[in-house]
Amino acid sequence: MLAVLALWDWQAEPFRQLVVERLTKESPMALVGLLFMYVSGRLDHQEALGRSRLLWVVCILSGLMAVLLTAALPIVFGGDRMMQEQTEQQITAKQGQLEMAREQSKNPQVLQQLVRQAESAGQIPPGASDAQKLQTARAFVDRQLQQMEDQFKQAKQGGELALNQRRYGTSIGAIVLIVAFTLLCLGSVL
Repeated sequence: MLAVLALWDWQAEPFRQLVVERLTKESPMALVGLLFMYVSGRLDHQEALGRSRLLWVVCILSGLMAVLLTAALPIVFGGDRMMQEQTEQQITAKQGQLEMAREQSKNPQVLQQLVRQAESAGQIPPGASDAQKLQTARAFVDRQLQQMEDQFKQAKQGGELALNQRRYGTSIGAIVLIVAFTLLCLGSVL
């Protein structure tokens, strides 16, 4: 976390997202460490009436982590929104490319150009009829369209997966960590 903070460029959105991501990814380790400190503090001072210094340290650090994570929530939600917009733009662009390719595949001039290219490349035998040439060109176009459709589906699924992973891994994870740190803070002073 210190290595990231050494770069300090809070005005840049990628930097803010990186700080928040590091904070949420490393917070579970901090939670485990504070839990060990809490249990140790409870076991060492079972008979004592007051709270030990260790429990006060746990209270302060867990409260600080809860506050930091709470302050990071707007940045997390903003990052989720940005990622969703980028994903939607990419999917819309791929869908537009697919629709444009479908329209072009219906154009007889495009098919004739493909026939000429296939003839010059030797992919169509010299004695083939016009129907066979068009059939070969149509099969090529159909394969290309199928590949584009598969790529579109993969891009859509990949974008949704990345968005859901971000949403559930970072956003909901941050909320769960806020609750855990708050409970630990309260448990160490009560």
